[in-house]
Amino acid sequence: MELRVLAVGDVCGASGVELLRRQLRRLRREHQVDFCVVNGENASVVGITPRQADTILDAGADVITLGNHSYNRREIVPYLEDCRYILRPANDPPLRPGRGLGVYDTKAGPVTVINLIGRCDMAFGPDNPFLLAEKLLKDVETPVTLVDFHAEASSEKLALGWHLDGKVSALWGTHTHVPTADDQILPKGTGYVTDLGMTGPIRSVIGIRVEQSIASFRGELSSRYESAPGPCKLEAVLFTIDAKTGVCIHTERILYHDTNSACG
Repeated sequence: MELRVLAVGDVCGASGVELLRRQLRRLRREHQVDFCVVNGENASVVGITPRQADTILDAGADVITLGNHSYNRREIVPYLEDCRYILRPANDPPLRPGRGLGVYDTKAGPVTVINLIGRCDMAFGPDNPFLLAEKLLKDVETPVTLVDFHAEASSEKLALGWHLDGKVSALWGTHTHVPTADDQILPKGTGYVTDLGMTGPIRSVIGIRVEQSIASFRGELSSRYESAPGPCKLEAVLFTIDAKTGVCIHTERILYHDTNSACG
């Protein structure tokens, strides 16, 4: 049996959440998606609220993954403890709330999802994702295992992909909000892409207002980042996996531009 897994790039701002609310279930039907993982750590531009998490799950996500902004909205802390359908990076400091690994039911049997965060050029020092992935995988019993690796450096993402080739079914990168054109199947059967891209405003700099980003790079006093206005896009990759062996057999980039109407 085949399992079709849709991995959706970082949701940026209220407009990205709204795009998911209106379009994700239709896209799931159109692409015959069996299981959907959405990175939601930028739903509030920096962070995510419980209400936004509920909206993303209600829109058709089976699991939400996070990243370096997991705790920026502190009201999410109890939610991380109570809801098993949202994951923060497993290699966060061990006293942080929430969980970094979950097992979920699908039509093809249970699936394991792992959320990890990179260390290269990040502003804090999580545990080594390579070593932690090795440790976690020793206890994984499901044939299908999926990894969201939230990391800045392409080299770190590629290295982890090769390191886990044949040990996980698919590994995708998030965080940069810029999609890469390298979705592929590695030699031992792991589906891979360096970055999914993002779900949010098209006319933006990685989701925020263009003028704000320019001002920041010019060295001007910065203000709190705001989500850019206007029409939105959704960027994702669809992985087709043999549910019995856990081997990825096909990858397909999914791009949806909602150019006819503004989101939010």
